[in-house]
Amino acid sequence: MKQAAPRILLSAGEPSGDEFGARVAVELLRLRPDLHLEGCGGQRMADSGVEIRWDASRMATMGLGAAMLALPIHWLRYRAILRAASSGRYAGAVLIDYPGFHLRLGTALRARGLRVVQLVAPQLWAWRPGRLATLAAAADAVGVVLPFEQGWFAARGLGVTHLGHPVVDRSFPTREAARRALGLAADETVLGIFPGSRRAEIAAHWPLMRQVAERLLAGGAVGSAVVAGIRGAEYPDPGAIQIARDKSPEVMRASTAAIVKSGTTTLEAAWAGTPHVLVYRAPRVSYEVVRRQLTVPWIGLVNLIAEEAVVPEFWRLPLTPEAVSGAVRPLLDERGPEASRQRAALASVRDRLGTPGVAARAAELVLGVTRC
Repeated sequence: MKQAAPRILLSAGEPSGDEFGARVAVELLRLRPDLHLEGCGGQRMADSGVEIRWDASRMATMGLGAAMLALPIHWLRYRAILRAASSGRYAGAVLIDYPGFHLRLGTALRARGLRVVQLVAPQLWAWRPGRLATLAAAADAVGVVLPFEQGWFAARGLGVTHLGHPVVDRSFPTREAARRALGLAADETVLGIFPGSRRAEIAAHWPLMRQVAERLLAGGAVGSAVVAGIRGAEYPDPGAIQIARDKSPEVMRASTAAIVKSGTTTLEAAWAGTPHVLVYRAPRVSYEVVRRQLTVPWIGLVNLIAEEAVVPEFWRLPLTPEAVSGAVRPLLDERGPEASRQRAALASVRDRLGTPGVAARAAELVLGVTRC
């Protein structure tokens, strides 16, 4: 009698996890074409061969208030996944980032006998290191993506596997090709704007970033300003600012310098070699909580990896367009000292991010742990 193909549960709760999950799914199916992959995710995972049983598009939130409002969605999703797992449906589970949800889910899945792999560890080195025991209980194996994480976790008694950062599997066009795709002149000065991928992030960052762009356009510091937009999101009153939807790699490479929301996009800027400043606006309550619990000197991944203030950070209140535009302006002079210094530092960070094949290494870890 033919044995049924093993099923693996994959779960991602936000766009970056959906993208990484899609790449891991491709590699899992390359290594084991008979696997059946299903779970929680978005369109990228669906396009990569994952049967999406639970849509992740309404899960990602920003701020404590939004997280509280989303609790019913998360609770229903949590219960539905556990019901499916309790039936013996899965050989194992892969939980991608999104620690607030996945640490609890991983613990419950392991209690039901599943072997669990957590890809992308929660940033315990930045805040709430007391959750280390929670992570240890929630996963049989943890794949980390930042160069300093393996040592940090090992020093605290938790063995993890360093995969390299998923950004190294990304490809970017040349500047010339990117500008042609966006209809920009080859010799003009271009400001890239990256307000985020979640609607709440865009709503928080867009007004400030728009004001910065307007100042730089009005003063002649840039010839064009382009937003790396996402499908379905709104960017009110853009004026002369171009909105390029679903063209983030092109915008990143076309930019002389950029304003970037804190997070993975800062490492994409490092990988593309694009000088930038970091901006992060959070609701006041979330800001105060993080400010009091933060255990690192910077919030930007580039600065943390470089161990120095390579990228100007704007997240401490008050945030003003004058201050941000003042930090961006010298980066727009490609031959100037500030832009040259940052490009050299970004190259050093890029060298520490690992080698291509991150998704393949993650897939091998999953197959080893789940014994598929």
